[in-house]
Amino acid sequence: MLQKLTLIDTLIDELQHGIKTCHLQPPLQERPYPASNIDQQPLSGSEQQLVAGLMRVNNAGEVAAQGLYRGQGLTARDAKISVAMQAAAEEENEHLNWCQQRLTELGQGRSKLDGIWYWGSFAIGAIAGMVGDKWSLGFVRETEQQVYRHLQDHLSRLPEDDQRSRIILETMKKDEMQHAINAQKAGAADLPKVIKCAMSMVSKVMTFTAYRI
Repeated sequence: MLQKLTLIDTLIDELQHGIKTCHLQPPLQERPYPASNIDQQPLSGSEQQLVAGLMRVNNAGEVAAQGLYRGQGLTARDAKISVAMQAAAEEENEHLNWCQQRLTELGQGRSKLDGIWYWGSFAIGAIAGMVGDKWSLGFVRETEQQVYRHLQDHLSRLPEDDQRSRIILETMKKDEMQHAINAQKAGAADLPKVIKCAMSMVSKVMTFTAYRI
């Protein structure tokens, strides 16, 4: 019989997960790296800098999603919602791995501010979970919809010959839309416009800074 974790054990587990997400390579998942079988010519210096900036932003977005889901899972009222949030966080590990692998190929690193994105999102997720599960799911749906739009924008900005980055972002885009659909089916509430605008503003700040730092 499995022993139930105490509150202290749970908080330590969350701290360990946050450190791994922000500073180490996330655990590998089942699906392979989408760009593994794609060969292409080297990018120019300016193209490489552009792609690295975009992938750094995407990596930061996945770090923030991890924090949001883990925070929501910690405070969710319904055990099923908590499990679903934890599962969604695990699925996002794939995206983190893909973004980091592409950054490594480009000779670039992740955002130095990942800790801020993670723990800030974790706090928001925990508060949303305490407010109520339907609102927590509403945050998931709105987050995934905004990420989907970001990915569409990034795909339009990629160099035409960068098929390795393109297949990664296309795969991520499909996953994010499915997460939004799942949240809707689970009973997500429609967030007030002011909250959506605030989330969009925070996203713009993260995009601006993660691209550069």
